[in-house]
Amino acid sequence: MSDSTRLRITEIFYSLQGESTLVGLPTVFVRLTGCPLRCGYCDTEYAFQGGEWMLLDEILQQVSVHRSHHVTVTGGEPLAQKNCLPLLARLCDAGYTVSLETSGALDVSETDPRVIRVMDLKTPDSGELERNRYENIDQLQAHDQLKFVICSQADYQWAKQKIAEYTLNERCEILLSPAHNQQDARELAEWMLADRLPVRLQLQLHKYLWNNKPGH
Repeated sequence: MSDSTRLRITEIFYSLQGESTLVGLPTVFVRLTGCPLRCGYCDTEYAFQGGEWMLLDEILQQVSVHRSHHVTVTGGEPLAQKNCLPLLARLCDAGYTVSLETSGALDVSETDPRVIRVMDLKTPDSGELERNRYENIDQLQAHDQLKFVICSQADYQWAKQKIAEYTLNERCEILLSPAHNQQDARELAEWMLADRLPVRLQLQLHKYLWNNKPGH
């Protein structure tokens, strides 16, 4: 691998994991710049542009400073930069537990199999329904996680239909997350309980602790 391999990075920071089944764990976040999607509920628009070019060695050095076992590569959409793939492999080789937050719109098949992929299926109210790459579902492993961001009851019904259509709960962990300031979390919980849906409710811990402040 060439030492000249670079990625455009928006930020690298140490915080608590706010989402996924690793929620609450101290984690280093590597946020890559750029995203081809424009979801209506996006909370990281500051990562669409800008950033700083960094070599892989520089990224790993910054990650190591925080002495954390867990690393999350996020965005934006990290897979929009092809050199995300060697970064994921290098992090795994270094002994980290690595998760990747991805929109589900780009091919995930070439990601290192050691990586925990936290992948979205975009709901109708996201505004990006047509970007879903359903071929990715067959790539999911038991340690991966599939996330639906729910903006409305219509989104919930759509997600419930997709869970049944693809028997998603037999493939990996399923996360339902209420869109911040759009879908009431208690209402979503009540729908899930009424339907006995075999999924996990996910609240975004970082928004309760730091109000989604960049770097947290």
